Amino acid sequence: MKAKTIDYKTLKNKLEKYLEKDELEQIDSAYKYAKEKHKGQFRKTGEPYIIHPLQVAYILTSIKADKETIIAALLHDTIEDTETSKKDIEEKFGENVARLVDGVTKINNINVSTDNEYLTSYYKKIIVGMSEDVRVIIIKLADRLHNMRTLYALPHEKQKKKAKETLEILAPIAHRLGMNKIKSELEELSLKYLKPEAYNDVVEKLNKTKAEREEYVKKMMDEVSDLLNKNGIKHEIKGRAKSIYSIYKKLDKGRSFNDIYDLLAIRILVEKEQECYLALGLIHSKYKPIPKRFKDYIAMPKTNLYQTLHTTVIGLEGNFFEIQIRTYDMDEIAENGIASHWAYKEQKDAAVEMQNITEQKLQFYKSIIELKEDKLTNEDFMYKVKNEVLNNNIYVYTPKGDVIELPKGATPIDFAYKIHSAVGDKLTGAIVNNNMVPLTYELNDTDVVKVITNNNSKGPSREWLNIVKTTGAKNKIKSFFNRTTKEDYINRGKELLEKALRRKKIPMSEFLKEENLERIYKEFKLESLEDIYLNIGNNKFSTKAIIKQKNEAENHEETKPKLAINANDSDILVGDTKNIEVHIANCCLPLPGDEIVGYITKAHGIRIHRKDCTNIELFEDRVVDAKWNKDITNKYNSEVIIHTNSKENILVDIVQVASSMGITVENVNLIYKSSNNVYSVDVLVKDLETMEKFITNLNKIKHVNDVERIMR
Repeated sequence: MKAKTIDYKTLKNKLEKYLEKDELEQIDSAYKYAKEKHKGQFRKTGEPYIIHPLQVAYILTSIKADKETIIAALLHDTIEDTETSKKDIEEKFGENVARLVDGVTKINNINVSTDNEYLTSYYKKIIVGMSEDVRVIIIKLADRLHNMRTLYALPHEKQKKKAKETLEILAPIAHRLGMNKIKSELEELSLKYLKPEAYNDVVEKLNKTKAEREEYVKKMMDEVSDLLNKNGIKHEIKGRAKSIYSIYKKLDKGRSFNDIYDLLAIRILVEKEQECYLALGLIHSKYKPIPKRFKDYIAMPKTNLYQTLHTTVIGLEGNFFEIQIRTYDMDEIAENGIASHWAYKEQKDAAVEMQNITEQKLQFYKSIIELKEDKLTNEDFMYKVKNEVLNNNIYVYTPKGDVIELPKGATPIDFAYKIHSAVGDKLTGAIVNNNMVPLTYELNDTDVVKVITNNNSKGPSREWLNIVKTTGAKNKIKSFFNRTTKEDYINRGKELLEKALRRKKIPMSEFLKEENLERIYKEFKLESLEDIYLNIGNNKFSTKAIIKQKNEAENHEETKPKLAINANDSDILVGDTKNIEVHIANCCLPLPGDEIVGYITKAHGIRIHRKDCTNIELFEDRVVDAKWNKDITNKYNSEVIIHTNSKENILVDIVQVASSMGITVENVNLIYKSSNNVYSVDVLVKDLETMEKFITNLNKIKHVNDVERIMR
């Protein structure tokens, strides 16, 4: 169809019906700006260039687009076709408008060919635009619609190229966004230029039967309307034209023109959802319904928000009539999809509202963003988009009725991972339509799927990689095994290093000093403490090689009396003796509640060690029994290492936890500063029980991964 010529007054008349005066003034300014920028430019049709952005904006009024979208539509070619910059637009019309115009420009700047790798890049540009603001795509669809209406002005080969690109890329996206009006016109215009003979054949067949079909439809509408009026159901009823493209698709599959049920079609609009079902019951009571032709998209909506009752009945003179029943609100959504939410913004930010609905309900949007994040090769991305997202999908349901979109051949494993990776990782079984099924079961349209999970599950099986259909599920399974293997190596490496440090009498806090770690990073070309653990755990480097970089200046404890801390003589019994000179060994820092022993030094009395201290093993002949007295009021030194998963400073939180428990913080050091900070905390604490509670409470602090009490 040829685009109707309009001027700015025509556009403004439409805008005045739903926008405020101050919004219209800003649109006036944008129109004048665009007109000045495009001055002297003409389209292939011979019209002044400003006609195109005017038409794009006019198309968007049919979905009651907001002020920013209309302004961006008027300006959408200024960056690409004039000397205007994004910064110019931002300064004059704001950041949001500039971002929209820039998004459309990025999409337009791709040299698209649906026969080669550029298709992938084009998809990716579209996705980037959607991920920033769904309005970018809506403007692009309106832009393409007007260009298709004036496609006659281009050379024959360019017509076919644009039509193919529109049919294969943009029309499916309009469909997924639920924008049925725009989708249908894009498909029809594409067919007209791609396959003019097929297009004209359908048009001719429709024209031949037009008068007869219109007569049947009018009589049927009158009968149905009379039936609803007699039963007090307020309604609006109208004939529904079948899309030329959808008829072509059915004919192309071998269907006879006379066998296409919905050539005779009517649509009924009512006010309330319950009236949809009342109307359906009345119609079925008068006209015999065709088995398997009834679909309830109200109870189970499509993922693009579409809700309608579909039924096919035997009507006048034995003709099949397809009847659709929906509310007025449902009709708005069915025609304009996600964009219909502009019409119901109710003082809310329409753009935010639409984006939220998109993220929540459009499985297409979510699926394609997930593919983008999977960092596939160009070829894989193109294949997955075309085969997993744009074609051959099924719709299954959770027990609560939520719709999940999956490709044909998908299994309960795909379903589980579509819900959440944690659900997939813990999956142990599935129930489909109240029947237990194997995890290899191929799901079908309208299946109700309940997954069985077990928190004690060890995770997915590697065999699942050969079963699942979706790329998302495969990547999440691979990620689980990569993550699990890596975590195992890191934990193993950490354990091996700590044991080696204890054997060498090197305090962990000393090893973790920044200057020591930097020396190790440089020597072994590593970037973090986690890398050190990982490379020890996977046997790439030995603990001996790593520790060798540490300045091994520490000598045996016997030669270092400074490593002892005075203890209150009355707090500890050595043998059966009180008031003997005792010192707390700094290598293991025992606390009241720890099992202890005494070590007889040559010149510094008795050193008190934890019974499990590795240093004691070397001097069994000089060890004596020791124990704590029952009533101890003094506090003793201890040290903890706190590992976090953030670079945020949590010193205040650490001190607050200690203070609330009557623990004295003597020193806090940030001993490893990166994206995962590590702290060393010296405290004075009453006993072992208090220390254990302290560690428990530290673990509750946000960003804390692990807390360990130090035995040097």
